[in-house]
Amino acid sequence: MSVSVSSVQDNTFSFAKKTADAIKRAVGLDTPKKPEPQPAPPAGAIPAEKVNPVASANALAERCRLYLSSSDVNKIREAFRYADQAHLGQFRNSGAPYITHPIAVAEILASWHMDAQVIEAGLMHDVLEDTAISKIEMSEKFGIKVAELVDGVSKLDKLKFSSNEEAQAESFHKMLLAMSRDVRVILIKLADRIHNMRTLGAVKPHKKFRIAKETMEIYVRSQTD
Repeated sequence: MSVSVSSVQDNTFSFAKKTADAIKRAVGLDTPKKPEPQPAPPAGAIPAEKVNPVASANALAERCRLYLSSSDVNKIREAFRYADQAHLGQFRNSGAPYITHPIAVAEILASWHMDAQVIEAGLMHDVLEDTAISKIEMSEKFGIKVAELVDGVSKLDKLKFSSNEEAQAESFHKMLLAMSRDVRVILIKLADRIHNMRTLGAVKPHKKFRIAKETMEIYVRSQTD
């Protein structure tokens, strides 16, 4: 059964704290209480993203099948095919097909048991911003609610600030406004940022520093202040 918007809103702060903790771990400022033993990486190293030339949504579909209906899973598969086609020929800094990022974002959302609309929007969260597909086209195929979620994430991505202080205050304000309409926009954006932080290994040093600093000053601090 899908998770309702109202139930998601009831757990907003719980999700925010969990995602903030996950982002902290991604930038190395926090660690799980019981981390699994693993070889120590070089000081300051960030694991590189694994390059897989073949992108598949099978694992995502199986995870979603644990709590969503077959019709919902079919819609999610359709959203994957749509996003895969839209991002065809686009690659991440690591050389991996770009679609691997939306899949990872959708998998994070599925781990939170988000509803089918959120998973679909997670798969297509960069389509409106990075391709020629319009909001109208998307809404005709997936419904206005999914298109609004994707559009909301795109608008958050376009926020520009003149100072760190302004960024913190204005971003938090924008997040609250978005939450008043649909908290799911924020959760998609947080999942997007978590995956970006986990895959900074292939990013140029100056950009890596900017992304990490922005994450700590806006996304983590906004959720924990």
